[in-house]
Amino acid sequence: MIDNDAQLAYGIFWALYAVSFVIFFYMMSRLFRVLPIYGLRTLLQAALVVLLLTPVESADVGGWWVPAWLYGGYELILGDVEASGRAIMNLGIASLVMLLVWLLDLVRYRLVKR
Repeated sequence: MIDNDAQLAYGIFWALYAVSFVIFFYMMSRLFRVLPIYGLRTLLQAALVVLLLTPVESADVGGWWVPAWLYGGYELILGDVEASGRAIMNLGIASLVMLLVWLLDLVRYRLVKR
């Protein structure tokens, strides 16, 4: 069982992670403005969102979610291929969903540009 201090630390971690992501995404979006093609800019932004925001449930503590890139990389280094595979699977599913959203955005962009 996880005590209150651990739950508080978990909440603080996610709050700091979310704020850090927003700042990093804003900075990267400003950097991506240099690219002349709208589709490439939005594809890079979508890849950034998928890579940094996809969660996976921790095998050690039930109900705790961890960023998939962090958990998958850590478990791969430790040699737990099954746990790393779950993280990679979550990243793959999130990538497919984001690809669909990106394609729909390109269709919307093309219709609005006409």
